[in-house]
Amino acid sequence: MMVRKQPAMLIAELLSRYRAGAITPLALVTQHFDAAAAPDAAWIVPPDRERLCAEARELERRFAASGGDWSCFPLYGIPFAIKDNIDAAGMPTTAACPAFARPAHADAEVVRRLRAAGALLAGKTNLDQFATGLVGTRSPYGAVPNAFDPRYIAGGSSSGSAAAVARGQVAFALGTDTAGSGRVPAGFNNIVGLKPTRGLVSARGVVPACRSLDCVSIFALSVADARAVLQVVAGFDEADAYARRAGPGRPIGRRPVLGVPRTPEFFGDAEQAARFDAAVAHAQRLGATVREIDFAPLHEAAALLYQGPWVAERQAAIGDFMREHAAAMDPTVRAVIGQAAGYTAADAFRAQYRLEEIRRAVAPLWSEVEALMVPTAPTIYTIEAVNADPLTLNSRLGTYTNFVNLLDWCAVAVPASLRADGLPFGVTFIAPAWSEDGLCALAHDWQRSTGLALGAGAATLPADPAALPLPAPDPALVRVAVVGAHLSGMPLNRQLTERGARLVRAAGTAPAYRLFALPDTAPPKPGLERVARGGASIAIEVWEMPAERFGAFVAEVPPPLAIGSVELDDGSWVKGFVCEPWALERAEDITAHGGWRAYMAARS
Repeated sequence: MMVRKQPAMLIAELLSRYRAGAITPLALVTQHFDAAAAPDAAWIVPPDRERLCAEARELERRFAASGGDWSCFPLYGIPFAIKDNIDAAGMPTTAACPAFARPAHADAEVVRRLRAAGALLAGKTNLDQFATGLVGTRSPYGAVPNAFDPRYIAGGSSSGSAAAVARGQVAFALGTDTAGSGRVPAGFNNIVGLKPTRGLVSARGVVPACRSLDCVSIFALSVADARAVLQVVAGFDEADAYARRAGPGRPIGRRPVLGVPRTPEFFGDAEQAARFDAAVAHAQRLGATVREIDFAPLHEAAALLYQGPWVAERQAAIGDFMREHAAAMDPTVRAVIGQAAGYTAADAFRAQYRLEEIRRAVAPLWSEVEALMVPTAPTIYTIEAVNADPLTLNSRLGTYTNFVNLLDWCAVAVPASLRADGLPFGVTFIAPAWSEDGLCALAHDWQRSTGLALGAGAATLPADPAALPLPAPDPALVRVAVVGAHLSGMPLNRQLTERGARLVRAAGTAPAYRLFALPDTAPPKPGLERVARGGASIAIEVWEMPAERFGAFVAEVPPPLAIGSVELDDGSWVKGFVCEPWALERAEDITAHGGWRAYMAARS
């Protein structure tokens, strides 16, 4: 097993040490994992140093056989953990119920992808039984204590995964998220929790809770690490009936419009309320515009999850086991899932109808704001208090999480501050499906601005570029920076979407460009010029499309516009719209607006 806390492990730092020859995976395993450590409630299948050493040797052999090709091993030697409702070959899957335990003969698809990328599986972590709970106390393997104060809950259901990351025991961990299980534990332990869009990451080989809503989630110390893991595990899985091909996301600017609850609920926790007020003020100092939003429809959607027939989907997942082994289950979990008996098929359809009505009602929200910003949890409780009132207190913790999966949104939980009592406080940024890149860029800037230590340790984020670099490109895709009429919602955006292009994220150019409104163009178009002096950063969007469709797209670009190379604010280059200099002689310089969208809004 491990010692309770270890120095923070960041993926980029570990990879840098490996590349420099300062350490090897075998040496890391030998030094980091202590075979004599005391039992730890965070783990169900704890790290086994002998097994890890064997896997590290095999990884080093594979790496050598590749000729030392780092591109094949983006997570080379990075230790990780998985929640024990996710299969790993050679280990039992218990879902925190010993009577349910079964051997896994193959890795879950998400684990297979991580191991293929060079990551080292340390072990399997504790959870609220059958992923039913937000507290981390509903397990025969013990209640997982908070990494900052053992009297308090770690949050659930992915309690062990969050605790292992917060303590520096692994660099990242997988959880699952149906009602907030990949976000609440992140907020309670001062780490990042990334909940992707449903179907973006394969759930094949995961014990379902509500299969139509479940997501595999990622815990990490930094947003950059969480997104690096997402790049490896995301992708369509033909064998998973609920997998989906990624669609276009929504842009999120560097100075976004954020929606916050008009009347936030903290259940009497004045400290939590004060921390959120401070977080909103901090967002405004960073340049965000904050708009108060009526969350009543979102709370109504959230209530459907446990106070409606979706609880029957949990029974569908383990109904046969529950009928035969009810006495072996945690009493609270059994009571929650047992509510399914009170619902009919007609109830399920009525709830579906109501959910679709709520979806339609809240859709205009995204024309008002670019993302939502909410407290990750409205309050936090001691283990003793949760044991005394397990249902009421648990239900409160999902106030700002339960509606996200039902409405098909994605989210990133990120640390915000420490409370006066020393416990962490976190916020969550939420956006529509497929907006992970924009959310991660927003959350990355936020995390860097707080200066907080990572997890429960003392280390802070190292100095690095302010902008989160774009994810590594797929060689089968071409990235294009669009600056004017091809932006989301603009007249020519269809030329991108008709060719299967998807939005990567909103960004800015390097501060070396000027923007002009070209005369006599229909629809109106701008021209982008790179200059040696007096340039500025211009707002753009980066899209990617299949390479085989790029030529047809370029063929539609009329003069004086052309496709060249554009430098982004993170120092990378992509293909993008540029303009022939002769056309700018009669054009209006609109650089001061910062981008075409702002110029068009001012003109109208």
